[in-house]
Amino acid sequence: MNKTEFNIRLYLSGVMEPWTDRIDSTGKETPQRFILNAMTELFDSLSDEDKELIKLRYVERMTLSEVASRYLLNERTIRNHTNPAIKQVKEIIKQGTEQAQHAREVD
Repeated sequence: MNKTEFNIRLYLSGVMEPWTDRIDSTGKETPQRFILNAMTELFDSLSDEDKELIKLRYVERMTLSEVASRYLLNERTIRNHTNPAIKQVKEIIKQGTEQAQHAREVD
């Protein structure tokens, strides 16, 4: 499982928020809180249909072909609906990782 899939699964399963709350009790933004807040903003901006497609791909671990078959769409359509959000998740994780590295360098 890669970082993208891991973070999407944590977020969509509802585990990320309580996990982040346990890590972040200081009140200042930690890398984990940054990722949670950015992913919340991203997923809140998606349509219910796009969230469902992402959930099927990353939580249910269905292949593109399986998702396309379920919705009677072609794989390209599924990619067009999910890839922009997945690219944003990757960028969010990258920024959170950079924040964590910077914080370690400062300490």
